[in-house]
Amino acid sequence: MAIAKAERLMNLALCLLGTRRPLSKRELRQSIEAYLEAGSDDSFNRMFERDKDDLRELGLVIETVESLDGEVGYLARRDSNSLPPITLDAEEAAALGLAAKVWQQARLAGAASGALQKLRAAGLPEDVDPYEAHGALEPRIPVHEAAFEPLMLACRDRRPVVFDYRKATAARPEPRHVEPWALECWRGHWYLAGWDRDRGAERVFRLSRITGKVRSRGGRFTAPVPDVVTVRETVAGWAGETADRSALIRLRTGAGYPLRAKATAVRELGDGWDELEIPYGHGLDAWLVEFGPDVVVLEPAELRADVMDRLRAVAKG
Repeated sequence: MAIAKAERLMNLALCLLGTRRPLSKRELRQSIEAYLEAGSDDSFNRMFERDKDDLRELGLVIETVESLDGEVGYLARRDSNSLPPITLDAEEAAALGLAAKVWQQARLAGAASGALQKLRAAGLPEDVDPYEAHGALEPRIPVHEAAFEPLMLACRDRRPVVFDYRKATAARPEPRHVEPWALECWRGHWYLAGWDRDRGAERVFRLSRITGKVRSRGGRFTAPVPDVVTVRETVAGWAGETADRSALIRLRTGAGYPLRAKATAVRELGDGWDELEIPYGHGLDAWLVEFGPDVVVLEPAELRADVMDRLRAVAKG
């Protein structure tokens, strides 16, 4: 059975790599003997979807292309699936090996282990052990959101997605059609940066606010994908990393230490309250809400209104 599956995967990979145009499921079924032997269309569809996912897990970049008549086809472009020779010095190899150690989740741990084996083949020195304890601190990136894995694969394969998203100021989620660019972790939360087709603009989505399943869509991206540095700046700006103004808040004494660390000025008011001046950028309202009754926004008025809207949305459930 293992040999038969490996042969089937190899044949599918050769078909996708050898074509100059997208091949439909019907054409792929007629080209691969194992698919012809499938008992029914449902059996073939399940087998094909599993094989396609397995090839993507092995690193093959498979594009999904929708033709003008609505038929979906698949191909694996050679330029997207070829790599130049890899040369790594000891420090670069150690850094990549340490990155493989960061991912502790079961699904990602397997991918990281496979990547490490490729690094070994590419010249990772045998005396560099990324899984060896290097000190009291062990790097980890927590991933609890169910949307992380399908979005990670969609970013890798450049596949548009649709999901239901609940804004902090909204009581109910609404569908969003997105061309995903990259996932970024900021302040312990994961964010997706991408192109929102409904709004015709770049947007950042917090994964914890995605409800239901992330569903893939056919077709290519309609907007150019920016470089990694630009994406990170976009996420930082939307998540509140950049600030071009100041806000004045009241903070309960002994509370809100992260806010105090960001403050540019602190004044004791007495009666258990302090007054803080903090940098004000996009996303500050969402951060302040997390401190609940320990924070009161004094100015600007727009920030106070945004915080009140978010608190009302939370109260409505």
